[in-house]
Amino acid sequence: MTDNSTRLDHVVLWVRDPVASADFYEKALGLEPIRVTEFAAGKVAFPSVRLNEETIFDLAPLTMAPRMDVVPDAAASAGHPVNHVCLSLPGEDFDALRARLEERAVPLSEFTHDAFGARGKAKRSFYFRDPDGNVFEARHYE
Repeated sequence: MTDNSTRLDHVVLWVRDPVASADFYEKALGLEPIRVTEFAAGKVAFPSVRLNEETIFDLAPLTMAPRMDVVPDAAASAGHPVNHVCLSLPGEDFDALRARLEERAVPLSEFTHDAFGARGKAKRSFYFRDPDGNVFEARHYE
């Protein structure tokens, strides 16, 4: 990355079992796990998974909620759902993701077409949940 334009750095997801969640994101979504060994050894507060070279998902254990006092009432966000997080993928990766989720019997929505997003209308999209109930949309534009 060579410029300082505004980008999404990370999203924090509340999870019951960060190690199991990292496994799901690695095997079902194909994301690279980060700091899982260190988390399991008690050396870091949470692991992450890499979405791309610029963005990660932090897998924060629900047990951290009482320590979320950086802003007033932040601890109350534990378990408070974000509507969904959308992942934009190339068409081939989109199809591969759906196949991996189907192999793992993850419930999937039907396809939607021409849903509006950051890059205009997406050709296809679908929704699914991770093991903690976080909702994701996967889409591709081309």
